Amino acid sequence: MLYKRALRYALYDFWLVPTTDSTRSKDLELHIQQRVHSELARLDAEHSKRLSELQEQISASPDSTTDSIHPDARTPDQSTSSGGVDRKAAAEGDKLRDLSRQSVQKEIDMLKEKLKRRKMKEEVVKDKAIEKAKGEIVKCLRLNDRRPLDCWREVEAFKEEVGRLEKNFLGKVMD
Repeated sequence: MLYKRALRYALYDFWLVPTTDSTRSKDLELHIQQRVHSELARLDAEHSKRLSELQEQISASPDSTTDSIHPDARTPDQSTSSGGVDRKAAAEGDKLRDLSRQSVQKEIDMLKEKLKRRKMKEEVVKDKAIEKAKGEIVKCLRLNDRRPLDCWREVEAFKEEVGRLEKNFLGKVMD
């Protein structure tokens, strides 16, 4: 009896509230969008909280680079404190950091020099054989505007010139 009454009310509500498939799908889409938005807001709040915690940790940590830059700027209680072992470890870490900084700078300078020696773009523009092959392709395509596949010979010649240029480039790079 209770089941029949509940079924009757459900059928009554179904007929009373005209919902179609499109309205149901819109409601579902709206519900999904709201859940995604709330999840994104939660994640954003979580990340901003973590970021502020990390910023506080960084600002609260002692700055060891000032000792390596200005070793005479120590306070008297820093030089006479019982943490001599910690200062030695910090000094060694600073030396390693300086060495790695110097090696990175040397590598950057070396790469800059290599880039200065290579002016590939200018060489491609100056290469007369490639310019000639390119011109032949353009000329053929203008003559055969309705039949571009007739220009296969010119395209093959251009590919050969580019292959030659690539071999030259790789020869320079491998040296």
